[in-house]
Amino acid sequence: MTDTVTLPLSFQHIECQLNQGIGELILNRVEKHNAFDEVMINEMITAIEFFANNETCHQLILRANGKNFSAGADLNWMRKQAQMDFEQNLDDAHELAKLMHVLDKFPKPTIALINGAAFGGALGLICCCDIAIANSCASFCLSEVKLGLIPAVISPYVVRAMGNRQARRYMLTAERFSAEVALTHQVIHEINDDLDAAAKPFIDAFKANSPQGMAWAKTLVSSLENGVIDDAILDYTSEQIARIRVSDEGQEGLNAFFEKRPAAWTTASENNNNKSPQASTKTAAQGVQ
Repeated sequence: MTDTVTLPLSFQHIECQLNQGIGELILNRVEKHNAFDEVMINEMITAIEFFANNETCHQLILRANGKNFSAGADLNWMRKQAQMDFEQNLDDAHELAKLMHVLDKFPKPTIALINGAAFGGALGLICCCDIAIANSCASFCLSEVKLGLIPAVISPYVVRAMGNRQARRYMLTAERFSAEVALTHQVIHEINDDLDAAAKPFIDAFKANSPQGMAWAKTLVSSLENGVIDDAILDYTSEQIARIRVSDEGQEGLNAFFEKRPAAWTTASENNNNKSPQASTKTAAQGVQ
């Protein structure tokens, strides 16, 4: 059973598709190793906002055509930046910052599938995604200081992912590092040369979970990033669990659990994929045990 949605969007440097609730944003500037320019950045923002607001999209996969994920900034774009004044550069940087922000705050699960090189701003995109899987040939680099620049706009997401100590090293040395090192430093979650096969367990897990619950969980984690546990945080977390317990999806999830039946969102997902509710119920029961 297919559920392909024709998107009312036309792009130069990316491709988008939506099938059975899974949105895909595909970097497609292969001749430039998927390097960013202002056009590509604007297209990615438009696509991400479309998927965020589309009720039939329940998760998003970010990937790239060609042998490399992305070489980072496009050289011609960088030449333009060198000719801009401060205000023009500020406006330009705000667009890249917006791209990182809309991906980081995307209200549904996101998976980055990384093939080959991922440099500069591409590393920021990866660190904005909930799950990141790379093939064994993937490599990563924060090369900005070689050009007398800094990875400023992507730094909040990179530092959050790999930690302050490792970020200092790789931002200062601009050294290239492997998928194995990226895994060690929590930039990625897995290494697998079959990216689609590696993504499938995550895709299936997201299909089985409450859409509202996952959206609220992402907001919860974001709210706790500063690590402070004070009265305000205690009040916030208490209020969040109380609100979701009495919400429609919270009530449906609890009732389904106690009635030993699939939740409504699970049934809908199974129907889209021609799976039986009984098989899903057994899996859920095994998970509880």
